[in-house]
Amino acid sequence: MNMRQELSASVEERLTAMSSSERGVFAAGIAERLMRWHEALLEEERAPFTMSLRPLLNSVWEGALGDSTAFTAVKRGVAEYMLSEYCHNDGQDGPEDADDNAAAATLYAAHSYLFECRDFAVWASRRAVDAVDEHLEYIAEQEEDLPGLDEATITELQRQLRDLDLIATYSKDLRLASLGLPIDTSIRLRVELRTPLSSRD
Repeated sequence: MNMRQELSASVEERLTAMSSSERGVFAAGIAERLMRWHEALLEEERAPFTMSLRPLLNSVWEGALGDSTAFTAVKRGVAEYMLSEYCHNDGQDGPEDADDNAAAATLYAAHSYLFECRDFAVWASRRAVDAVDEHLEYIAEQEEDLPGLDEATITELQRQLRDLDLIATYSKDLRLASLGLPIDTSIRLRVELRTPLSSRD
């Protein structure tokens, strides 16, 4: 097993051991980083469907950090996706927009919050690694200096492990987040968790 595989396995093991609320915050952090990267693209390069998911991601954050009233907004956002043309079984013949890494990670984060299933957080983690791979492929196409693929994906997975370490320090608060937290606690968590987890560095 190479280092990339070992780190990926470590991320998945950590997610398995965490509470569903902690996994929801992790998935939201992944989705936020990918969404911010997408939002920083030139306007003509942004996917309208991905951009349309920003309100859903904001609601996921609110719910994951203790606002139980956000459940309805997240549920509605997921339902709108499920009923849209972007949720399909047409393979390559259907719209590809929902397969964008930022869009997919946002939907995984929403599902992680709603259904509390480990797999959605794992899939969000993998989307971040996929995004690194695709970015490096793009750089290669531009004939620029190409950083090592393994090095870049290892850096991403190490970042994810650091994020999991941070989230674990708030496990006591987060275990009760799905039931709703006091407003002052939610505000504190926005600063102490959402801000660092959203950083692209």
